[in-house]
Amino acid sequence: MSKILAINAGSSSLKFQLFNMPSENVITKGLVERIGLKESIFTISVNGEKVTETKDIPNHDIAVSLLLEKLIEFEIINSYTEIDGVGHRVVHGGEEFSDSVILTSEIIKRIENLSDLAPLHNPANLTGIHAFKQILGDVPSVAVFDTAFHQTMPSNSYMYSLPYEYYQNYRIRKYGFHGTSHKYVSQRASAMLGRPIDQLRIISCHLGNGASIAAIEGGKSIDTSMGFTPLAGVTMGTRSGDIDPALIPYIMEKTGKNVEEVLQILNKQSGMLALSGFSSDLRDIEIEADKGNERAKLALEVFASHIHKYIGSYAARMSGVDAIIFTAGIGENSTTIRASVLKGLEFMGVYWDPALNRVRGEEAFVNYPHSPVKVIVIPTNEEVMIARDVIRLTSGSKVY
Repeated sequence: MSKILAINAGSSSLKFQLFNMPSENVITKGLVERIGLKESIFTISVNGEKVTETKDIPNHDIAVSLLLEKLIEFEIINSYTEIDGVGHRVVHGGEEFSDSVILTSEIIKRIENLSDLAPLHNPANLTGIHAFKQILGDVPSVAVFDTAFHQTMPSNSYMYSLPYEYYQNYRIRKYGFHGTSHKYVSQRASAMLGRPIDQLRIISCHLGNGASIAAIEGGKSIDTSMGFTPLAGVTMGTRSGDIDPALIPYIMEKTGKNVEEVLQILNKQSGMLALSGFSSDLRDIEIEADKGNERAKLALEVFASHIHKYIGSYAARMSGVDAIIFTAGIGENSTTIRASVLKGLEFMGVYWDPALNRVRGEEAFVNYPHSPVKVIVIPTNEEVMIARDVIRLTSGSKVY
């Protein structure tokens, strides 16, 4: 057995899970919130119970130190030497990385050079990497990229119809995100169906506050709804999704806002928050829609119709589909959204059972047995994918 830490470092947060591998048993998990702010919150699971502590945690170095100290204090490990590897989520790997990779000083520099593609995320991910390396020293560490899974997209999926030198000089293209999640659920779907993944055409719907749809053919991503940034694609909690790009200068002209302010609106003040007028949380919107709130109903309809449209598009792209997957917070739990998305897809062989669709938060088929296209709810598990890649890469099965 090996003890592997899976880390997701944000600008003011640090999520973690400690696994026994290869059994994939979770030993503990937790979260450090409000890093750099007063009254930071540290939460860890100890023997199945949540333990929470509030204290000032000024930076990620101290957050990492606290996390490792608590592992010993609660006798989860006896010493740091028990940690055999650390896997780090990194949002953007650009075209540089089509797979996870063992972190070296050279690899870290290459990730730093990609920060202009993800200025809010990659620097935060790197902060976590440096903090763990400082304390754990030579313990192997691995970067797992959100974009890597989508590097199998053909050029006719990822190229924009812009001057070609923009791609050559500025790396402007579709990258896609949520790749670790799409990869995990597509592999689980293959196992649940009892069919080799290289024989399957899958449409994966990762639906949370951020949402993306992926077309996965033969186990490889061939298209995805997010683009150069996570702003593109379907309507999301606070993100607009696809819009006419000419709207940006038009909004600037009409409101007097600059480009940064308009992008802030598109990322933080749009989506279902803007449509509903009161919340970006789908649970709140569903409650109000049930009460007859017309704008809440509109938000749900727009969200579902965009997903519905991508499913049709990707089914055409793959000349059919064998399985549609719903995952992430909304995909796993919202019976309303799944029903709205699936309604009308009978023409392409999707026959789903409203009774089976009542499932929440667990693996299940929601299609009728005779349905040619299977509809599957699969809770995502990006952390276990990170841990798997640490084992795969540090066991010598792949060399970089």
